[in-house]
Amino acid sequence: MKDHSSFLLFSGSSHPELAGLTAKSLGCSLGKVSVSTFPDREIGIEILENVRGRDAFVLQTIARRPNHYLMELLIFVDALKRASCRSITAVFPYFGYARQDRKDKGRVPITAKLVADLLQRAGVDRVLTMDLHAPQIQGFFDIPVDHLFARSVLTKAVKGKTTSQCVVVTPDLGSIKLARTFAHEVGADFAIVDKRRVNAEHVEPDALIGSVKGKEVFLVDDMVSTGETLKTAARVCKGAGATRITALATHGLLVDDALSGSAIEKLIVTDTIPLPEERKSDPMIEVVSVAPLFSQAIESILSAKSVSSLQS
Repeated sequence: MKDHSSFLLFSGSSHPELAGLTAKSLGCSLGKVSVSTFPDREIGIEILENVRGRDAFVLQTIARRPNHYLMELLIFVDALKRASCRSITAVFPYFGYARQDRKDKGRVPITAKLVADLLQRAGVDRVLTMDLHAPQIQGFFDIPVDHLFARSVLTKAVKGKTTSQCVVVTPDLGSIKLARTFAHEVGADFAIVDKRRVNAEHVEPDALIGSVKGKEVFLVDDMVSTGETLKTAARVCKGAGATRITALATHGLLVDDALSGSAIEKLIVTDTIPLPEERKSDPMIEVVSVAPLFSQAIESILSAKSVSSLQS
């Protein structure tokens, strides 16, 4: 992109590394902003650029400290709106609270809808995000939502490593569409591990649909948090004769000692969420960047071109 005068890309404090890579891919510098904390821990934002009449993009991933980063973003948006921005796009590599997208029992909130309402009320004009845990969250917004997929980045990471003895496995029924598409793109067989969730931390397998005996397994999911779902699926696959197991996920939350002691030999994740400090040197983990995808999407938005075409 040659002309950077019409827009500015800002970074919240949640993931400056990804924001910097996205800006580099766009061929621009990050917008100047001062993010501070008052003695009582309230958040202060000061925009250090002239944003009047310009399109602003704010990259903030709602993970690690979701409550803090969400509030920081809302304050950021308010500052931009009051500085007379032409438009404000919230860029969410990871959209926090997406797992609470419906009432599955009595007297619980739908926090994904609450976050959507907060963003719109604050003044967000458009949302750009990646691999929503529940795609129907797009319907919670009354503003445009551009939904990117990391599939192309992840398939590129394993292409050339797959053989006729590979099988793509979904660790639960919720990821069937993702895993089937992934299997088609890498030219591998497809299998399913059906599971039953006992509680928020533990799952139990019900059945393995398909054959993994004597094959290398690629477990595909949208996120890995505690890792229990992937660990359970890996254990089932290993017990069914899989030779090697690699896990791939868009969002690497990696809470506590996720995947420790599992049958998974390698984990490939994107950089939608910064790795925990203690996992950055873990030889098991490979990180691939989605910055080029976000930069292409921003260019498409600014030039009124199709964002969905980036998924082909």
